[in-house]
Amino acid sequence: MRIGLYPGTFDPITLGHIDIIRRAAALVDRLVIGVAINRDKGPLFSLEERVAMIEAECRELSEQTGTEIVPHPFENLLIDCAHDVGAQIIVRGLRAVADFEYEFQMVGMNRVLDDSVETVFLMAEARHQAIASKLVKEIARLGGDVSNFVTPPVHEALKARFG
Repeated sequence: MRIGLYPGTFDPITLGHIDIIRRAAALVDRLVIGVAINRDKGPLFSLEERVAMIEAECRELSEQTGTEIVPHPFENLLIDCAHDVGAQIIVRGLRAVADFEYEFQMVGMNRVLDDSVETVFLMAEARHQAIASKLVKEIARLGGDVSNFVTPPVHEALKARFG
């Protein structure tokens, strides 16, 4: 069984994330969505809320693709999380050159820690390349319309959070 790990904070999950999840599901039999517990980032949504959003957004996608898609909170090293879930592949989404530089460094470090776990990069579709959770939260906080960046349930959660 091919198991992939797609890590991130998913605060909140965006259409860009869902695009990467959909395409990664075609590469593996089981896709684990590693939900990072990153207290330093001060997430808008609690871990429980982020996991629930991922479960809701991926339920139908899992049925459509036949790939099991499950969230898995983690707070340890990414490579250790990959070991914990039995992943042979780490999936990373790329939006721009700046993403690549950071990801390139991460791959190098992860390869030193365990060269048996491969990293696969998926480029975000053009219409999703500008989407970043940080920007989505900022737009929502300032009263802007984020409906082009997130699903309706996530949009509602953002509206509820920011009033």
